[in-house]
Amino acid sequence: MSDFITLQGMVLSTMPIGDFDKRLVMLTRERGKITAFARGARKQNSPLLAGCNPFVFGEVSLFEGRSSYTLRSIEITKYFEELGQDLELMCYASYFAEYTDYYTRENIDGTLMLKLMYQTLRALLNKSIPNPLVRLIFEMKAMVINGEYSDRLPCAVCGDTKYTLEYIITSPVEKLYTFVVSDQVQKELRECVQAFQNMYIDRRFKSLEVLDTIL
Repeated sequence: MSDFITLQGMVLSTMPIGDFDKRLVMLTRERGKITAFARGARKQNSPLLAGCNPFVFGEVSLFEGRSSYTLRSIEITKYFEELGQDLELMCYASYFAEYTDYYTRENIDGTLMLKLMYQTLRALLNKSIPNPLVRLIFEMKAMVINGEYSDRLPCAVCGDTKYTLEYIITSPVEKLYTFVVSDQVQKELRECVQAFQNMYIDRRFKSLEVLDTIL
């Protein structure tokens, strides 16, 4: 007999199903990436309406079936609604969600990637750090969390750029978005992160193509 379970997580993406339902892809701390169906979530009077949007973070109660989850309720901790008011921020956030979707799987510990997504979206809303730098930090740390980097750097860097890479690689997620760098360091960092991506990532991200068209 299946029971209701409670998980902490964030909505990565949504898709309409039928006339009133939604299909959610969520990253959860306890179960990794899961797919959940929200029955009636598109009805205006649905208690699930507000919680079934991308980037909503909170506690979800789910019915665990044999092959899928059904959303029962969601207690929202953070909406990140400001992202929807700025096209550039929304494109960045969508790219980070697709990147996270690429790396995460069901029934694995999603704690670090969930923390990374949460802190990265907070950084997007913090205007003290340039968005391109937020992107570089996120990309590099996501690869580190998933074991896809080498101590032998695929590019020639030294000085401040090498120190910045080492800081991103070794620092806890909560302390990542606490610095800015010069244009030259950011350029060298971009080249190094891109080299790592060429080595380890075999997908073209549709959301990145959209982001590139508006920058």
